Amino acid sequence: MVESLFLLVCLLDLLVQSSCLHTEKKAACTIEDRMADCSHLSLKEVPTDLPTDITGLDVSHNMLRALPGPALARYPKLVLLDASSNDITHLESGMCLALPLLRDLILHRNEVHLLIDKDLFNCTNLSLLDLSFNRLKLHGEPFLPLKSLTTLDLSANSLISARLGIVPQLWNLDTLILSKNFIKIFKSDDLSFLSNSSIQTLIMSSLPLKTLQPGCFQQIRGLRNLVMDGSVLSPQLTAKLSEELSGTSIASLSLQNNRLVSLTDTIFKGLQDTNLTSLDLSSNSLVSLHNSPFKWLGTLEILSLNESNLKHLTSTSFIGLGNLRFMNLTRALVKSHKSSYPIIDNFSFSPLTRLETLLMDHTAFQGITADLFSGLESLRHLSLSWSSVGLRTVNNGTFASLSRSPLRTLDLTATDILRLDPGAFSGLGNLTKLLLGSNFISQTLTGEEFQGLYNLEELDMYHNKRIILSPLSFNHMRSLRTLILGLALAQNQDFNPSPFQLLHNLSTLDLSNNNIANVMEGLLEGLEKLRVLRLQHNNLQRLWKSAYPGGPVSFLRGLHSLEILDMDSNGLDEIPLTGLSGLAQLRELSLAGNVLDHLRDSIFDDLTSLRFLRLQRNLITLVPPGVFGPALRNLSVLHMERNPFDCTCESILWFVNWLNTTNASVPQRSSEYICNTPPAYFNKSVDQFNTLSCKDMAPFYILYVMNSVLVLVFMVGSLLFHFQGWRIKFHWEVMVNRTLGFAEPGLGEVRFEYDAYLIHAQADSTWVDRHLLPLEEDKQYTFFVDDRDAVPGRSQLESIVEAMRSSRKIVFIVTEKLLNDPWCRMYKAHQAMHQVIEDSRDSVVLVLLEDIPDHRLSRDLLIRKGMLKSHCVLHWPLQKERVQAFRHKLRVALGSSNSVQ
Repeated sequence: MVESLFLLVCLLDLLVQSSCLHTEKKAACTIEDRMADCSHLSLKEVPTDLPTDITGLDVSHNMLRALPGPALARYPKLVLLDASSNDITHLESGMCLALPLLRDLILHRNEVHLLIDKDLFNCTNLSLLDLSFNRLKLHGEPFLPLKSLTTLDLSANSLISARLGIVPQLWNLDTLILSKNFIKIFKSDDLSFLSNSSIQTLIMSSLPLKTLQPGCFQQIRGLRNLVMDGSVLSPQLTAKLSEELSGTSIASLSLQNNRLVSLTDTIFKGLQDTNLTSLDLSSNSLVSLHNSPFKWLGTLEILSLNESNLKHLTSTSFIGLGNLRFMNLTRALVKSHKSSYPIIDNFSFSPLTRLETLLMDHTAFQGITADLFSGLESLRHLSLSWSSVGLRTVNNGTFASLSRSPLRTLDLTATDILRLDPGAFSGLGNLTKLLLGSNFISQTLTGEEFQGLYNLEELDMYHNKRIILSPLSFNHMRSLRTLILGLALAQNQDFNPSPFQLLHNLSTLDLSNNNIANVMEGLLEGLEKLRVLRLQHNNLQRLWKSAYPGGPVSFLRGLHSLEILDMDSNGLDEIPLTGLSGLAQLRELSLAGNVLDHLRDSIFDDLTSLRFLRLQRNLITLVPPGVFGPALRNLSVLHMERNPFDCTCESILWFVNWLNTTNASVPQRSSEYICNTPPAYFNKSVDQFNTLSCKDMAPFYILYVMNSVLVLVFMVGSLLFHFQGWRIKFHWEVMVNRTLGFAEPGLGEVRFEYDAYLIHAQADSTWVDRHLLPLEEDKQYTFFVDDRDAVPGRSQLESIVEAMRSSRKIVFIVTEKLLNDPWCRMYKAHQAMHQVIEDSRDSVVLVLLEDIPDHRLSRDLLIRKGMLKSHCVLHWPLQKERVQAFRHKLRVALGSSNSVQ
């Protein structure tokens, strides 16, 4: 039945751990400090793509079936190999041959079954081997080669014997773990294979042990630590265990949860010849300690009886424990609904003359009598926290039995104290730490309650009912360094003089959770050594308001050594300029849970040592550098989450840039730093704020304009030179002629003999006769035509030159025939342009009968359309109805001025 139950428990444990361990999945191996973590990757083979110089490899929680030597040979520097929680069924002899430096091999929770001699033959350097939770069957001497092994764990392998070999081996073994196996009989020669080893610790927890054969521990006489927790040991078997340990070097024996209900007076007799110093009997539900069961344990220094069910302690219960230094009786005396209060007789602890620490937390007994603790002449630490011992009023007789003890620490937390009488602790002059928290004390502290506590350094009265302070409350505790009054005070601290005025050595003061609304400015005056001040969960908002009568109260003035200040949840909506001034040593400032919004510049200027800043859950919308620059300069941790940030350039740009460049830790930055305004960023993380939209474009705009102007000037100049260069050249020639004296004497219009000199190809004479010469018949214009008006006998060249000078306009009738006429191109056109330039006249008129490209005009006639006024370039229309308009335009051109514009 026990074996079946044990198997069921093991199976459930395996299933639970397997389900928990497989919840985390990774994408690939991670490597840190030459340690490769390849766990939880569903691997079926050892990875071969890792760095060859790794010293640790974790392939746990995969689906490996073997650890082949060739695959592991790639990593010859491996010192640690963790292959736990796989499906490995056997060990290959080539594994350790491929890993000559391997020291730690962990094969916890696999399917290793048969273990034979050759499997570990090459593992001579192993110091730790964990084969727990497998199903081992040993054949031969598989552990014989492990000369360097110090720890061997074979827990939960269904072993029925502790005999792991026949010949002596495992010479350097220090710890052997055989817990959770099926060992019922511990035979005399089971540990003979360890006869030459240096084993110090043997763990045999949760075994269904029934028999201990004589001499079963004699093969390991050097054993110092034996753990047999969770095994069912009867008083007889426990006595047998003590007898078998006789003559060994046992120093620590753990018998937790062995279902021991009672201890007989001879149960530990076998240990009288040992040097046992530690005995753990926790969780055994012991009922009584009659007949001095520990009288054989004169060397014992540590005794744990916690989680027992003791009903009565007498003056004989601890006889023999004269060397005990530490005793744990936590939850050892407990009252149930059906049972009465346990009883502790006077002088029950009197045999414990060297006891230094007594823990009696969570106990219940019939009260502290006058001689309850008598005899504890070495006691330094006594803890009765959360105990029901009938402490209603503490007076000068309550702990009188400890007056001869050098007691330094007294823990009376949650012991139902209602009142402290004057001189309540007067007999405890050596006390340095007094814990009175979580009680129901309701009184005014006049100071006499602590009379005689001149050496007290720490007083904890956190969470009491209604404590009222007076100016002399701490008059007898001037050595106090830590004072905790959170959730205890019943009034505002606005009286004078301050109750803390005499505590010049105080370094920690806790006034939190007291709903304090008024304090005087000098409340903390003189506390020059104060390093920690906790004022969270009060009501101090009025004190720091600008409108407060008389101005804001600077109650932090003079605290030059302050390092930690906690003012969470005080309703603060502003911080005065002098509120935090002078706190140059402050390292941690907490203002979370207030309603701070717009903070003034320079309020953090003095906080040059600040490393931790907490401003979460406020109403901060903007984070300007003038306010937060000094506070964030050297910060290590910032908590500013859950504020309604205004994500605009003016409000948060500097803060976002700081977040992107700082090395400080900013927890929950992506999830809890959320924009509230403007609508475009509503409910988005400040990490999504686009800082590029806030760049100062003024200098870039000026540069852009200048570059644009330069580019435009260059382009316009290039185009002007390309298309109007002739005009520039023309005006330049006119200026030169006028400067050098070649210009006409008068600037007015001269009188010409002809209105126009006509230049046309001979083939275009018909068009001239039909469309131009009729203008002469109307007595409007006079044209010079070579064929008609040239003087006979005169040189043709001279005639052309003279005619052009005598004509007001020079009209080109442009056709392909004109461009192909060498006489017109080579002489007439050149002479016309010469006249124009020499006389500074703009007198050329183009009549285009055909569509001639501009480059042809420039090449053949030295004329561009752009050289002429727009009204001096005429196109002969193809439509007859437009001929009249053409003639009108021709008259305008012939009548236009020749002066250069």
